Amino acid sequence: MGTLQFSQTFQLFGKFTEGRKKYSRVASVSVVICFIALPVCLIFLKSSKLRFSEAVDSTAKPLEANALNSSAKLLGGVSEDVTQVAPLVADGNNSSSKPSNTSSKPVTGQHKLVDNDELVVASGFVKESCISRYQYSSYHKNKPYKPSSYLITKLRSYEKLHTRCGPQSLHYRKTIRKLSRINHVKDSDTIPCKYLVWTPANGLGNRMVSMASAFLYSVLENRVFLVEFEAEMDCLFCEPFPNSTWLLPKNFPHKNHWSQLPAFRKNRVNSEEDGFSPSFVHLDLQHGHGDHNLRQFHCNETLFTLGKIPVLILISDQYFAPYLFMSSTFKQEINKMFHEKAAVFHHLGHYLFNPSNEAWGLITRFYEAYLANADEKIGLQIRVYPHQKVPSQNIMSQILSCTLTHNILPSLDSPNSPLRNTTSKSKAVLVASLSPDFAEGLKSLYWTRPTMNGDVIGVYQPSHEEYQKFGDNMHNMKAWAEIYLLSLCDVLVTSPVSTFGYVAQSLGGLKPWIMVRLGNNEHPNSACKRGFSMEPCLHVAPQYDCKGGSKITNISKLNPHLSACEDVWWGVKLN
Repeated sequence: MGTLQFSQTFQLFGKFTEGRKKYSRVASVSVVICFIALPVCLIFLKSSKLRFSEAVDSTAKPLEANALNSSAKLLGGVSEDVTQVAPLVADGNNSSSKPSNTSSKPVTGQHKLVDNDELVVASGFVKESCISRYQYSSYHKNKPYKPSSYLITKLRSYEKLHTRCGPQSLHYRKTIRKLSRINHVKDSDTIPCKYLVWTPANGLGNRMVSMASAFLYSVLENRVFLVEFEAEMDCLFCEPFPNSTWLLPKNFPHKNHWSQLPAFRKNRVNSEEDGFSPSFVHLDLQHGHGDHNLRQFHCNETLFTLGKIPVLILISDQYFAPYLFMSSTFKQEINKMFHEKAAVFHHLGHYLFNPSNEAWGLITRFYEAYLANADEKIGLQIRVYPHQKVPSQNIMSQILSCTLTHNILPSLDSPNSPLRNTTSKSKAVLVASLSPDFAEGLKSLYWTRPTMNGDVIGVYQPSHEEYQKFGDNMHNMKAWAEIYLLSLCDVLVTSPVSTFGYVAQSLGGLKPWIMVRLGNNEHPNSACKRGFSMEPCLHVAPQYDCKGGSKITNISKLNPHLSACEDVWWGVKLN
């Protein structure tokens, strides 16, 4: 019975007592009973409504997932007729999903840890436009790293900012129109929206680590994050922000003329009189070009100067997120966002880089055809740089030495050995390389000779492009699919100094085995070593202390969460 019904009943009861004076005593007692019973009934009704709501939600979610899977099946699925060639073909999407395993971690600090799905699923999305956003957790079975509730709060807050100031908003049009008319601003605090425009440099791995860093910086600075994607980056990722776009409009001021904008240099951006700052500034944080900016990026003076510029046009190929942890400007805020410093890119990457439906089709079809049924999935990411001039047989020997020494792959028996009765496992080896030689070599070895423990080894390579291609959309699509497939493996062996491997290990939450860099005729005692962190490496470490100008000899003294990289001794990474 609702509140209104109780009120009406009470009024009728009052009228009845006026006509029946002799029942006044009974009426008084009844009134008291009603006043006592009313809140009790309301509490009961509220709790009943909550229980009913929970029951509806628990029933609706599976139905919702089934509907999504059904729609995905209409877009395409895995072919039942598969071969060992395993090419990547960009058509359709896969609808398969596997039950996910959840793992819990203790609450750290005042902000609890929440489920990973809360990281990527926000209101305002059309599910069919990005199937991976709702299926990714079914493929990433091992999810030990949980985002903090504070990180989720920050992301939801940023999404509101992006909706308010993004390219489709009135605030955007007014702000950009105003800034395009003036070259300098007196007080940037009067500008309602500030922007950071990310522009591409180098290959896909470099782009992804720099995008994640730039987005984190944007969140900390309350800047709207926009990306400049040309045709080579089309249809790789879903839109990460609801009710808006992150794509830079084609009519953005100074587009295609970034190099003509004022370039950021410490103590030179504010050289104008009366404290005016340029409206647009080009910030170079590339390795080899913008090292002087990178090495000072963590300094409060640098960040303060940058904060007064309404629009930053950023070009970078580095994972400069560690610099943000070094700055006292962001220290308190960023520590609340990330309880586990080794999972920064893991969370940011899953939030930003959900594969498009086209890319998700490539990923899931290959996974279901060749990897899904294996007892263990092993990823080998092999990058050979042209300037190394290392013979292929040396690299092949290094791969075998690493994987056999650490029991990643089983040892080989003589060709004539009888079949073993031991309980064998099936292991799928995913090889990501521009060259087909290494996959073919492993495939030949494990086809012509049995394993000592009876394990059955399958070797699969999605593509072999021979050399890295720039300006090629399908090349980037295949690269993105292979990065994601590597992240779905149980064990990962990577090449040193490769951002391709960095992204895969971080998305997968994997501490990789990193192969040692080889010279022309080198045969190191240890072919590979275990990584202490899944975070990408920043290849340009700070050299001088901001305050005293003294040279930094031990980076961990500045910040206990930073250590030298395993594969680049002069680099730095979060741990």
